[in-house]
Amino acid sequence: MQAKDSNPPDGGYGWIVVVSAFMVMGLTVAVLKTFGLFFVEIQQHFDELASTTSWITSITIAVFHLGAPVASSLCVQYTHRTVVITGGLLAFSGMALGFFGFNMVWMYATTGFLQGLGISFSWTPAISIVSHYFSKKRALANAIASAGECAFAFTFGPFFQWLISQYGWKGALLIIGGIQLNICVCGTLMRPLASSCLETSHCKTETPPHNGASRRDKEDKSPITHKTFNWMLVRRPEFVLYAIFGVLAAMSFFVPPLFLVPLSYSLGIDESWTASLLSILAIVDFGGRLLCGWYANLRITKTIHLLAMTITLISTSLMLLPLANNYLSLAIFTGFYGFFFGTTVAIHITVLADVVGMPEFDSALGLFMLIRSTGGFVGPPLAGLIVDMAGDYRACFYMAGATLVLSAGFLVILDRLQQRKKKGSKIRTKPEKSTLPYPSLHLLKHQ
Repeated sequence: MQAKDSNPPDGGYGWIVVVSAFMVMGLTVAVLKTFGLFFVEIQQHFDELASTTSWITSITIAVFHLGAPVASSLCVQYTHRTVVITGGLLAFSGMALGFFGFNMVWMYATTGFLQGLGISFSWTPAISIVSHYFSKKRALANAIASAGECAFAFTFGPFFQWLISQYGWKGALLIIGGIQLNICVCGTLMRPLASSCLETSHCKTETPPHNGASRRDKEDKSPITHKTFNWMLVRRPEFVLYAIFGVLAAMSFFVPPLFLVPLSYSLGIDESWTASLLSILAIVDFGGRLLCGWYANLRITKTIHLLAMTITLISTSLMLLPLANNYLSLAIFTGFYGFFFGTTVAIHITVLADVVGMPEFDSALGLFMLIRSTGGFVGPPLAGLIVDMAGDYRACFYMAGATLVLSAGFLVILDRLQQRKKKGSKIRTKPEKSTLPYPSLHLLKHQ
């Protein structure tokens, strides 16, 4: 059964879709975040270098981002439901085949490539369909869905560690793959909206709407109407500016989780206390996403303005974090960073939908993920190079903060461009005044 309303319901069955997306976020990105627990086990089993073993995670991340345009294109051609179910099967296959662990190349192909493709095919349509089901409450819905990543990451750490201790790393991979099959269940719950031409192949023509309906269709209140992936979005200045912001932000976002633990070690903080910093990150990240989603839903502040504010606050917290000299101060600054990071993640997809409009959203999301991946690849090596040159882990946090300040500048430029275009469209649509000086003369002209 399909949804009856052609407009986003902003509730009702949409909340089932949000819960499903919440689960998908946890069963994909949270698994990727905690896969580091398998690192030492796999390295020791194959007796390989750390750099060789790290390629498993690198391949997963690369395929996750590079597969986003493919996933978006498939969503346009078929349905979000179909792509999510396919992603669940791929993720399960990657983990289940990794159970055999023949050699490192086998691990690259299974837990690397297949798992990354499964995450991409699950995550991309899951976050996309939430935006199609919501308009007024889109920010809140996206925030709740994305919070699944934090909630699951918080519990998966100790759970995966227990699985490894009980069943070994191979047995743990097989069990986790079985758990990821629940992605398919979540996918079946992602029911396409009724008026979407994605559900039926015979939907080729539509009855011309009345003027009022036509006006509503131009707003982003309609579900997907395009049947082809729009690569030409790269020619739109608004999308290009937002994509540049995404690249610069990604260069910074991957730095703190990677270098936070080494920084704490360099400060002489005990290993047991250091581990708690990651838990603090997950908790405050969760709270930041929900709170910012709720606030954005009130529509007090324009979403792009809110995003620029949160980016500025993240950069400030990163600049202050190197000033920490003990566990308490480091935990406080880490908490600030995690909270503001959560607020940013909660609304950055909503801002993308506002920038391109819902008819182009699927294509834009895939392209945005593809372009943003360059920042994720360049950021950590650049930060590592800066650390090597400075001989201090604090240096990479300054780099991350400065890059975020630069990214906020592109948001300001984007906002100015949108305002200028909006004013220009108002001037063009303004009705022309009568050339006759008096209404009476106008009447006489027609007599």
